[in-house]
Amino acid sequence: MTASATPSVELLVLDMAGTTVRDDGVVERAFQRAHERTGVADRMTWDDALQYVRDTMGQSKFDVFTHLAGGDTARAEEATAAFEHAYAELIAEEGVEPIPGARELLEDARAAGISVYLTTGFAPVTRDAILDGLGWQGLVDGVLSPSDVGRGRPAPDLVLGAALRAQVSGVAAVAVAGDTESDVRSGLSAGAGLVVGVLSGAHDRAALEAAGAHVVLDDVADLRALLGLPVRESVAAAGNV
Repeated sequence: MTASATPSVELLVLDMAGTTVRDDGVVERAFQRAHERTGVADRMTWDDALQYVRDTMGQSKFDVFTHLAGGDTARAEEATAAFEHAYAELIAEEGVEPIPGARELLEDARAAGISVYLTTGFAPVTRDAILDGLGWQGLVDGVLSPSDVGRGRPAPDLVLGAALRAQVSGVAAVAVAGDTESDVRSGLSAGAGLVVGVLSGAHDRAALEAAGAHVVLDDVADLRALLGLPVRESVAAAGNV
C-alpha cells in the first residue's frame, strides 16, 4: 500500500511495548520473574515457555499465563499479578523510554484531527505505570487493556473498542500499528482500513507480512508519510543518527 492509496484516517490505534514504548527484553524478564515466583510454567521447560511467550507477544498476559498453567485460571491470576509486580519493579530499576519519534507522532496526529488510542495486552495497573513513567498521561485520547473491552488480541475487541469510543465514521477510517502478529491479526479482524507492522519490537518482517500486514515499516515514526503528517526536523535528525 502506498501513501497515495492510504484511506482517510480518523483514528490511529497503536500498541505500546515494542511499538511506541521501548521493550529491550523487559517483558520477557518480567515473565521470568513471575515464573520464578509462582512456578506457573513448571509443566514445561523454560525454553518452551519462553518461546510461547515470544510467539504470543501482544496478547492478554492472563491468557498467556492460562496456557502456561495448563488451563489453571487461579494459577494464571496469581502469575499475572506477579508479572505486573515484576514489570513495575523493572520500570523502577531501569526506567522506561519511548520509541524515538513516537511522542511527536502522537502529538502531531492529534493536532491533525486524528484521534489516537494506545492499546496493550497489559493489565491497567501495568499500563498506567508505563504511562506515568513516560509522562504520557493525557497525551492521547484513550488507552485500552483487554479488561476494558472483553477480549485481548488477536480478537478485534481492542480496535473496535477504540473505534466506538472515538466515534469514527467506519472501521475503514481506522489505522492500526503494532510489532506483533497478534497486533496485525487484531487490526485485520476489526476491518481496519490500514494495518501496519513495525520492526521495533517482537516479530520480524516475515512474521508480520505472513500475518497479513498491509505494510511493514521500521518504526512508528515512519507512519508520518502514510498519514500525511509533516516530518519534524527533530525526528528526521534522530533517524540519521
